[in-house]
Amino acid sequence: MSSLDELLNLSLEDKPHIIAEYIWIGGSGTDLRSKARTLPGPVTDPLELPKWNYDGSSTGQAPGEDSESPGHFQGSFQKGEQYLGMMFGLEQEYTLLQKDVKWPLGFPLGGFPPPQGPYYCGIGAEKAFGRDLVNAHYKACLYAGIQISGINGEVMPGQWEFQVGPALGISAADQLWAARYILERITEIAGVVLSLDPKPIEGDWNGAGCHTNYSTKSMREEGGYAIIVEAINKLGLRHKEHIASYGEGNERRLTGRLETADINSFSWGVADRGASIRVGRDTKKEGKGYFEDRRPASNMDPYVVTSMIANTTIVWKPEGSELILF
Repeated sequence: MSSLDELLNLSLEDKPHIIAEYIWIGGSGTDLRSKARTLPGPVTDPLELPKWNYDGSSTGQAPGEDSESPGHFQGSFQKGEQYLGMMFGLEQEYTLLQKDVKWPLGFPLGGFPPPQGPYYCGIGAEKAFGRDLVNAHYKACLYAGIQISGINGEVMPGQWEFQVGPALGISAADQLWAARYILERITEIAGVVLSLDPKPIEGDWNGAGCHTNYSTKSMREEGGYAIIVEAINKLGLRHKEHIASYGEGNERRLTGRLETADINSFSWGVADRGASIRVGRDTKKEGKGYFEDRRPASNMDPYVVTSMIANTTIVWKPEGSELILF
């Protein structure tokens, strides 16, 4: 009898068939689902993949009497919007939990590790927990063609971050969901639980966000800083609407402490990690570039967040408001 590892690693290179994994977002809006299908041969274009439905009554997406939900792929922005050159860079923070106790890696059972300080980008067995899993995810994303641009250990033990982008338009959201899927499959293999809770541990421990970096073509060109300030001003005018769509449980994270702004107020500043919006020093110095929306939670839907930012900063026209320059 072959071992499980031997069976999992069986090569199919000399076989005509391939396995296609179909991935979709479940009914909660944050969970991922998947199932596999055998295809007769290699596929060179996603449009060649056969359509396949799934049982929506079991994913919270359809009633039992009408449960065949169609699978679909999120399309890109319209050409006119692509021309604006919208680019997004998404910083996905997450926490790795011990499977049976749902307590972060690096936390002793029933207790707490030494205070925050040495863990951010730290190295060593007493400061970095789960690095092999993180590196496996990094390489798997690169192999899959995802524009993963880096990883780092975060402020709380067992907390990590990976970055997707900068990528054009909605592609960043597509790739973040795919990267989340790969990460959860790897944690499944490792017997570790992936948490996107924005505040997994109460107290003086950092929460987890998904900071969203954004620019348009005009922001990256000469004179772009004024356009950046105008966009930030518009985001401030719609602060409540954005917060309502930036992830569940975010009020536990956005307290005005631990590198966050208060959820009930809007602020921005240069190099200010305690503000709602952070503008980099280089952007200010060069008079062009991008800005970072630090409000989205780790469990945010990147389709919702990227589309809201684009709509508010480009499409929405506030009435009776003036541009405030700083």
